[in-house]
Amino acid sequence: MNRKNFQYTEYNRPFIEQRADPYLYRGPDGFYYFTASVPAYDRIALRRSPTISGLREAEEVTVWTKHPEGPMSMHIWAPELHSLDGVWYLYFAASETKNRWKLRPYVLRCRGEDPLSDPWEELGMLQGADGDLFSFRDFSLDSTILEHRGEKYIVWAEKVGKGKKISNLYIARLETPWKLATPQVLLTSPDYDWERVGFWVNEGPAFLKHDGKIFMTYSASETGECYCMGMLSIDENADLLDPRAWKKERMPVLRSDREKGIFGPGHNSFVKDEDGVTDLCVFHARPYDEIIGNPLYDPNRHAMIMKVRYDEKGFPVFEYQKQ
Repeated sequence: MNRKNFQYTEYNRPFIEQRADPYLYRGPDGFYYFTASVPAYDRIALRRSPTISGLREAEEVTVWTKHPEGPMSMHIWAPELHSLDGVWYLYFAASETKNRWKLRPYVLRCRGEDPLSDPWEELGMLQGADGDLFSFRDFSLDSTILEHRGEKYIVWAEKVGKGKKISNLYIARLETPWKLATPQVLLTSPDYDWERVGFWVNEGPAFLKHDGKIFMTYSASETGECYCMGMLSIDENADLLDPRAWKKERMPVLRSDREKGIFGPGHNSFVKDEDGVTDLCVFHARPYDEIIGNPLYDPNRHAMIMKVRYDEKGFPVFEYQKQ
């Protein structure tokens, strides 16, 4: 590991080592599935277990590998597994060997019922709505799906501007799992100082429903110690495509804690515990802050897990817990 005086604490022991952008999903078959960015950024791998703890030692199966050149040949980032209308899909971002920052979101569809053993077909890049001249035209990644009241929505990060661009989060309703039905709507830009360290970034959205509200966490700033989680919320009866209906929290909801040895927490996902009631937050973080070179290529962003509790207003509270 690239660090000095590193040691694990009772708070920062990994759930799964060297797996960034962790996505934990409970499928319609009752099994838990885990996927994440691997350090080589060269493939998509899945794990499956009847229990969450069983994912630690579960066999990891590579279901798709990057192309040797052209689109989808580099930076295979942040895969997410979703079952939509009984069909398995994988969403991920990828770039090209000749242009490593030409990141775009892509979709795979499983041809069978078993996402670990059945073949996957490439559906290509996510498509904008008819007449959409803006979506997925620049650096785009971290697409996630929200199903709500019979509709499917997608949220993703996309950079805008010239020179040193900024990364915003956008939402749209889906027509199909690979095509937008509506124009993009801007949900959040990096407005605050803690979202603008190194780079101006909002990315890595994740959804949590609780007590009549929908919460969307996201990650901000560059990928070192300053990486942290912010949050938006909306009433479940509101129009999800109305940006004025969303409320953004002024301060981050999860950030580095030097005393506990947790640095750069972010890019999380949510899942219900086996009891079907307790919400869990799965996120990545490093157990040290001294990084040699570009933090993006330091392999030790580990998947970690915590229980979510709620305050008197019904808002989620994220607190580091002993592992």
